[in-house]
Amino acid sequence: MKKKSNLDIANEKLDAFDKVVNGDKPMRKAKKGETFKCGVDLGTSSIVLTVLDQGDTPIYGAFEYDHAVRDGIVVNYMESVSILKRLKAKAEEILGVELTTACGAIPPQTGDGAAKIVQNVIESAEFICNAVVDEPTAAAKFLNMKDGTVVDIGGGTTGISIFKAGKLIDVMDEPTGGFHMTLVLGGANHIDNEAAELLKRDPKREKEIFGTIKPVVEKMATITKRGPNVPVVEPVIVVGGAINFEDFIPTFAKTLSMPAYKPDFPQFVTPLGIAMYDHE
Repeated sequence: MKKKSNLDIANEKLDAFDKVVNGDKPMRKAKKGETFKCGVDLGTSSIVLTVLDQGDTPIYGAFEYDHAVRDGIVVNYMESVSILKRLKAKAEEILGVELTTACGAIPPQTGDGAAKIVQNVIESAEFICNAVVDEPTAAAKFLNMKDGTVVDIGGGTTGISIFKAGKLIDVMDEPTGGFHMTLVLGGANHIDNEAAELLKRDPKREKEIFGTIKPVVEKMATITKRGPNVPVVEPVIVVGGAINFEDFIPTFAKTLSMPAYKPDFPQFVTPLGIAMYDHE
């Protein structure tokens, strides 16, 4: 029997996790006295709460679309807190336990100020914040990346983490993400950002939409190819909700001039990795 790759193992968890996100049942019932690990991903287009057991098995998750974050920076503090409180309450009701701790994340190189704001949002939602980590490194943790490159395409940024022998050797972030796709789409169709965001998610018009935003994808690949201080290491795994287009990976890989891979449900990779840092 062929040994499963790290990506195969990650996909099994992602496939199972997708079935319980925003549902009315967790992966399993909580055991008496059991504690859980939580991850909070304050994204440009959504806020995601993930829940793992102490063995890092995904148990439950919930998310809401939002406009509380821009380019990795919280721009609407109260909206972020309000959404996170709702997600926490829903998860606690479904699991039947109180969730006490959580970790957050920020794009690389956004500074201590951004990390402090994320921490404050988490604590205002009545969690104890155990850590704030950088997003592509959190994704790499979930993927069990020892050698390779993780490219995290967020709503506002492209974050890149490069690993060799289990060590992070370079990390960077540039302001090009899903929101920039929305801007291009809105300009091409003469519509506002909210309408463009809805259009971007319309699967019936995917081919047309991707033809418009293709230059943004090529720019993301160029950032990955030229931006880091060290050469990109294979395999290249691309994650984030902005990459859910059939032609994204082939286009990205062509510009990058090397193979690239997408996990199942790539929008949940980073949130699940964030939760893995939450140790009581």
